[in-house]
Amino acid sequence: MYIPKHFAKKDKNEIAEFIHANAFGQLLSQHAGRLCAAHIPFALSGDHSHIYGHLARQNPQWQDIDNQEVLIILQGPHGYVSPTWYSGPGVPTWNYQALHIYGRCSVFEDTKRLRALVDDMSRRYEADIETPWVGDFKESLLSAIVGVDIEISDIQCKYKLSQNRSLQDRQQVIAALRHKGRTALAKVMQMEVDRDG
Repeated sequence: MYIPKHFAKKDKNEIAEFIHANAFGQLLSQHAGRLCAAHIPFALSGDHSHIYGHLARQNPQWQDIDNQEVLIILQGPHGYVSPTWYSGPGVPTWNYQALHIYGRCSVFEDTKRLRALVDDMSRRYEADIETPWVGDFKESLLSAIVGVDIEISDIQCKYKLSQNRSLQDRQQVIAALRHKGRTALAKVMQMEVDRDG
């Protein structure tokens, strides 16, 4: 991913927080001589060295993904920015947060490991449900999925949030986004302004 230095993010804790907050993404690999993508949720390991997910067994992508270098793409809020929101000259653009994770993929089918992954993900996403679902995954359900374990070799993180514009322009973009109901993008832009001090 092309990342001008003013859009690059390197802080490991900030990157881990981004992954946890935006864990649904695309897993890209080669299958049958073509690029293939699965849209799945991911779970980051505690030491941030691995990222996990699972594919439906009926999805043929898993059949030749083992030992491939794969790419995971995660995305945060994004949206159009009009040059009319600036004080000075500008061009139409798009603000966004994006993260690319590269790594070597291993497939696993062990029932205990699959159950632990599914239980962990379920607990995380059920945490803010008033009456959380507590599932008992039968062997037949677990046999319908295949786990993927990606050992992370590189992470590229880009927040393109108007950091190349003046503080006044950034605040005007934030105000315009809020006015248009794009509050998630406005919020991350404001966080970036606050961080820059």
